[in-house]
Amino acid sequence: MALEAAKETQPTLVLVVGVAGSGKSAVGRLLADRLGWAYRDADEFHSEANRARMAAGHPLTDSDRGPWLDAISAWMGRAIAAGRQTVVTCSALKREYRDKLLAGRREVLLVYLHGSRELLQSRLAARDGHFFPADLLDSQLAVLQEPEPDEHPLVVEIDQPPEAAVAAVLSLMPGETSTVSDRAAGVPTVRDGPAASPSPTGASWRLARGDQSAVVVQLGGALRDYVVGGRPLLDGFSTGSAITGGRGQLLVPWPNRVGDGRYRFDGRSLQLPLTEVEKGNAIHGLLRWALWKPLAHTDDSVVLGTTLCPQPGYPFLLDVRVEYRLGPDGLSTAVHATNAGTEPAPYGVGQHPYLTTGTDLVDSTVLTVPARYLLRTDDRGLPVGREPVDGTPYDFRTARPIGDLRLDTAFTGLDRLPDGRAIVRLAHPSGRHGVDLWLGEGTRYVQVYTGDTLAESERRRGVAVEAMSCPPDAFRSGTDLTVLPPGATHVLRWGLSPWGYA
Repeated sequence: MALEAAKETQPTLVLVVGVAGSGKSAVGRLLADRLGWAYRDADEFHSEANRARMAAGHPLTDSDRGPWLDAISAWMGRAIAAGRQTVVTCSALKREYRDKLLAGRREVLLVYLHGSRELLQSRLAARDGHFFPADLLDSQLAVLQEPEPDEHPLVVEIDQPPEAAVAAVLSLMPGETSTVSDRAAGVPTVRDGPAASPSPTGASWRLARGDQSAVVVQLGGALRDYVVGGRPLLDGFSTGSAITGGRGQLLVPWPNRVGDGRYRFDGRSLQLPLTEVEKGNAIHGLLRWALWKPLAHTDDSVVLGTTLCPQPGYPFLLDVRVEYRLGPDGLSTAVHATNAGTEPAPYGVGQHPYLTTGTDLVDSTVLTVPARYLLRTDDRGLPVGREPVDGTPYDFRTARPIGDLRLDTAFTGLDRLPDGRAIVRLAHPSGRHGVDLWLGEGTRYVQVYTGDTLAESERRRGVAVEAMSCPPDAFRSGTDLTVLPPGATHVLRWGLSPWGYA
């Protein structure tokens, strides 16, 4: 998502612009609904002659558009004068068109919906019953003049659901940032009163579907809780508590460790901060202590996003978002990272939920890990080799209790089902219920950790099963490291499927 700063005057009218297929109507209507404002579509102001011309495949000329723009501008002036808060959508392809509509009106916020030609074309091809034919897209792109900085546009990418685009607009609207964006994301707000008590993990969002519920927090975009049929499936953390042991946090732009925090990339030597000081490692990425912004929230889903800006040790620019969604089969998670910079960027990702089947300790939990290889590590947790699991205590391809085995082990060579997923299963000793963690797109490794190095009160309460795109120390070894070209996106998908809780 690319967002440009909008002017600071509190708007009473929002003008949403973009070419055909950019989703102006969907975003405009939803934005008006979130704000509680009226909505108008500029297409309503077209003459019948203009509509017939476009339906016949003929692009409009400036003389055709002149009276149409005059009518919209006059209506906008009347709405502002009457104090009617309104969202209006219009293509407004050229600068001169927008100048006529904006007319120096500081009460108008300009929102520009931007997308690639390929995405616009695919959307138009799928649209049925609209008077604007898909083959006129090229004519619009030919005359398009994208908004300039002096127009103070708020630019939103359209490669996301309309709800996420609207949440981005609301979060940046002058005068509405804290109240409207929070309202759109389902966050309680306080107006003109004492500040709410701060939480050590920021805001939180509760998802619900049937007998499932989950809680996601702002800090680290972390998954705090997942409950099915009244039974917790995560050894998470409680409301008002700090996060320990990386519980549920997103690990971007690398999972696990980078030895000495030092690596070479594209001819440069780079030094990351050492965040596992006692072992001389950089651990678990750079975003686990960042506050992620809400982009969309429904009863059963939430989308959070953040930007990883260039910094010492990682001079690259990433836009990152995560979606949590409850479905009929459980909880699914998708982490998207886009290189928003101008040079290739090294990238890895993981996530660190601790699972439980309801036993006091993990010793009696029955574990299945469909992996043919494990990574041997040194006393710093850094890989020193790969070997088959055959004949080792770490072969969990056949389900068996964990016992007193200490696991902090990365596995690879994952055996996958026909749908491409690999399944790590935790079962209660009774065999009657448990949870499957599935590893989907972008997952090449899984780390299993029994928590033996945590604080004594937290040890072996749950099993951390960490979906990872690359192994530990990939920034140094280059093993299965993703290199994102500018504009490229990496996706990591994993999820939880409970069973036996009905």
